Amino acid sequence: MSSATQTDNELKKLLNNPAKNVTDDASMAPPLSTNVPRPSTSQNVNPQSAMNPMLPAFSKKEVLQPRLQNIVSTVNLGMELKLMYINTRTRNSEYNPARFTGLIMRIREPKTTALIFRSGKLVCTGARCEEDSYLAARKFARIIQKLGFAVKFMNFKVHNIVATCDLKFPIKLENLNHMHGQFSSYEPELFPGLVYRMVLPRVVLLIFVNGKIVLTGAKSRAELQDALTNIHPILKSFRKQ
Repeated sequence: MSSATQTDNELKKLLNNPAKNVTDDASMAPPLSTNVPRPSTSQNVNPQSAMNPMLPAFSKKEVLQPRLQNIVSTVNLGMELKLMYINTRTRNSEYNPARFTGLIMRIREPKTTALIFRSGKLVCTGARCEEDSYLAARKFARIIQKLGFAVKFMNFKVHNIVATCDLKFPIKLENLNHMHGQFSSYEPELFPGLVYRMVLPRVVLLIFVNGKIVLTGAKSRAELQDALTNIHPILKSFRKQ
């Protein structure tokens, strides 16, 4: 058999059964499909226009969210109260005038404590949000009303919001106190945290070396957010490497 005839026979075998006669190199095998994509004939097509741009992760602005821990509010019941009478007729109260002039009353839902004074002033503490503080104050007033006192519910006001925040990085408190001494005080022998008194908004921050912060003195969530926005770049500049 001539070499030309042998070559023709091998070509016929490859064309009739291409999948069985491929070599070990898979990249050399002929395509199983004859549908070959054709290049675009458009002259003004930018190949990058079909790509979806992806923003880097660090482009998102970091927003710190304070976590509310305690709401302190006050309300005026509008009349003088007999605290001993209230104490003897309620199970959830305690009254010891030798130790504290007010009556202490607690409820479970929402879990709060009230300090009730003879003048009719009531201080509600322990709530985790403004709505719970208002609801609890209404419940305390209702309990006293059921005992026969014609109380009113006047001048409800939030006086203090305590919140916490974690910056997730350690802070050089000594350097911070040295550079911001007019606003801060730091005595680690007496208290492990640095006390930072912000002027605007008027909020006090307890800053700890592990990056935990306690905010107190705010009267609204907006003041808490403003205080965190102001203090975050300052604390970031004193970050421990």
